[in-house]
Parts: sequence; C-alpha cells; structure tokens
Amino acid sequence: MSAPVPYSADLEQIEDDEAEVARDLVDTLLKISKKTHEDSGHGWRSVHAKSHALVTGKLEVPGNAPDLAQGLFAQPATYDVVLRFSTTPGDVLPDSVSTPRGLAIKVLGLDGGATQDFVMVNGPTFQAPNAKAFLANLKLLAATTDKAEGAKVAASAVLRATEGALEAMGGKSTMLRALGGEPPHHPLGETYFAQVPIRYGDYVAKFRVVPVAPELTARKGEKIDITHDPLALRKAMIAHFADQGGTWEIQVQLCTDLETMPIEKANAVWPEDESPFVTVATLVVPPQVAWSDKTSQAMDDKLSFSPWHHIEAHRPLGQIMRLRRPAYEASSRFRRSENDQPLAEPTDVSELNA
Repeated sequence: MSAPVPYSADLEQIEDDEAEVARDLVDTLLKISKKTHEDSGHGWRSVHAKSHALVTGKLEVPGNAPDLAQGLFAQPATYDVVLRFSTTPGDVLPDSVSTPRGLAIKVLGLDGGATQDFVMVNGPTFQAPNAKAFLANLKLLAATTDKAEGAKVAASAVLRATEGALEAMGGKSTMLRALGGEPPHHPLGETYFAQVPIRYGDYVAKFRVVPVAPELTARKGEKIDITHDPLALRKAMIAHFADQGGTWEIQVQLCTDLETMPIEKANAVWPEDESPFVTVATLVVPPQVAWSDKTSQAMDDKLSFSPWHHIEAHRPLGQIMRLRRPAYEASSRFRRSENDQPLAEPTDVSELNA
C-alpha cells in the first residue's frame, strides 16, 4: 500500500454557494420534521426516525500500528458505547416500506467529557455526489412525507423486486434502495459504512463496521418477513439480543491517492486494491433488552447522533459532512424543543437510565 496522504485543512474545497445550499437543506429537513410532528404530536428525527434496536456495549481498542494509532485509536483502551439501529426515512413507516438500514454509534467517556459519533448506513457510498444532488433527492422524499402510506408499501414491493433482479445480474442501485427497494435482510448481518471521509489523526480515512461474531455472520442475507408486521425488524432485533450478543470490527481505509480517493465526491468508491480496510477496534454488545418504551425515551428522545459530535482527530470532511452540521443541529433543536428534552451530550452510560 502507498503511504497515506497527510491531513491538512486545504484538502477540503468549499464552494461559493454552500451557505445557500445549507439553508435549503435545513428548510427541507425541518419540513419533514414539522409534518411528522403535526401528524403525531411527537418530534421525530428528520431522517432515521424509526429505531429498531437501542443497545449499549464496549469499544475495545488494541495496540495499533503507528499509521493506525491515531485519535481515538491511538492507545489501548475500552470505552462505553451506545448503538442505535434504524432505517432512513423521516416518517415512521411500516417495515414493509423497506429502506436502507442505519447504525449510529456514540463513544462515551473521552477526555473532557467529549463524545465521538459515527453515523453509518449499510452501503459503501453516499447516494449523491454532492450536496445539490442530495438536496434534489431529499426534496422529492420530503414531498411524500406521511402521504399515501399504502402506495409506499406497494411501491416498495415493486422496487424490491426490481432491485432483486438487478442484483441477480450483478448490479445494485443506491437510488432504488433509498426509495424503498432495500432487500428485507436482517440488520445484524449487514456491514455499515460512514460513506464519506473523516479525519484520521495525521491522515484521512473512511470507516466501516463489519459483523464478525458467528451469531451475526450467520444472519448475512437472512430475510425477514416484513409483509405482515409493521415492527418486524424491531421484533427480530429484540429476539436476537434477548439471548445473544454481537461482535463487530471497526475498520478504516486510509486515503493514499487524492485522485482515486477524492475528499469532496461523496459517491466515490475508494479502491480497496489500493488501500484495504484494516481493523482498528472491536465493538462488543452483550445480550440485553434491545428496545422498550423506556430505552426509546432515553435514547431516541434524549440523544442526538451527529458526525459533528467529534474529537478534532476525527473531524468530518467534505461537503456532505459540512452541510450535515447545520442540518443535524436544526433537526435536533426542533425535536428536543417539541419533546421538552434538554440539549446535552451524556458523559456516562448510566445517565441513559436516569
């Protein structure tokens, strides 16, 4: 592997109209939140509103090689973590509307009470190359929020069939999956990707989380019947964690060539033959109650997950990350205001049970 590209602030290229696009993105996401609040009386996330499992565990960092011993992963240590499994829409839909799975991780107990969040989806690249294209897609989805749920269910079945046929021929469509064509696979068999670059101490990297425990790898490609129960995914997660845990590896892919591994093109696939993913830590989650009204109040309502909850060594990079900052902050403020919840990051996992 070539030497990793050194991190510097000038790796990012800020466009002249980013502030305008950011305002439009905030307005679009708040439109989703205000509509779901109007219909339900509850403040929901603008994206990833529906959780399927809310669990706690440990992040175990070993002794890493020098290039990999950066930031959170610089020294052997063990941290408390919170994991939230979800699906992507901002409205709470039955699971028969099948969309990409999400995993948000919050690492607690860092110096000064800081937290480090990783926001991930079960696909290696972002659905759009830049913020303008993402905004156009988001506006289409916002216009359908909480409308014609039956039509969404029917459309999802068609899109899943189309995506299945495409994958049978060796293809895959990020857009089809985002619109409802996600295969109805068990979330615990999936690999999750941060998708866009993050500073990795002296370098730049992409992150992913890979299931490695046999009880998780056995679920890869496992289909869940989502046609009869609107909470099928949540019930499958609860059943798993009732008597089994899980172990995942956190892996990083260092940027070694800015031409083939661009910072600003969010849908670029970084070639693994030039820079493979390497394990830098392990996530261990024991058996537990994976979802309840009480844990939902503690984690869905009280917590926010954002790549901008970070230590400087893992600063988010690129346009999509830059525009996520005001969008996530506005969504969180609205949600917490409507639900009468304070704006505060936890310093200890015990606070979630208070």
